[in-house]
Amino acid sequence: MSLLNKEPPGNGLQLQLLIDREKIRERIALIARDLEESYKGKEITIVMIMKGAFMLVADLMRQLHLPISLESVRCSSYGQGGLHKGELTISGIEELQIEGREILIIDDIFDSGETLGKIADEIQKKNPASLKSLVLLSKDVPHECDYRPDIILFDIEDRFVVGYGLDYKEYYRGLPDIYTIGL
Repeated sequence: MSLLNKEPPGNGLQLQLLIDREKIRERIALIARDLEESYKGKEITIVMIMKGAFMLVADLMRQLHLPISLESVRCSSYGQGGLHKGELTISGIEELQIEGREILIIDDIFDSGETLGKIADEIQKKNPASLKSLVLLSKDVPHECDYRPDIILFDIEDRFVVGYGLDYKEYYRGLPDIYTIGL
């Protein structure tokens, strides 16, 4: 079987629309105006957590009228099945040159809090001028750390979601809306 003919796993998943692209666009525009006010006269460095935050970062950057530089780190915390948490691995923080800079970490989803909390701790050790975080979604679940994002676009129930950068086994990231999936 050629990779070109390979269908996504669980192609028969039942997707249910959770947040449509228009609501996402409206919320990003509002957040962009708030960020412009907060960072007026400053340059910000966005630290994007790959891969899930790429659509949010691209759309937000197009809305911001500020000087911006972009960095990224890679994280993985899903085990072999793609649905359940595995060991957290982070790469790329050691390469960031961010001392004295205004930092905005952007992630796709805040659930346990372990990923964002760990990244924020590591970035803080690099002595930024300021550090804030922004997430697309925050799940209503018990959080494993005290860290909380500064900006949340949408609060959601504890459901597995795909689309707008979020994936299931690396598929469905390109959907323009956010869906819950039934397995």
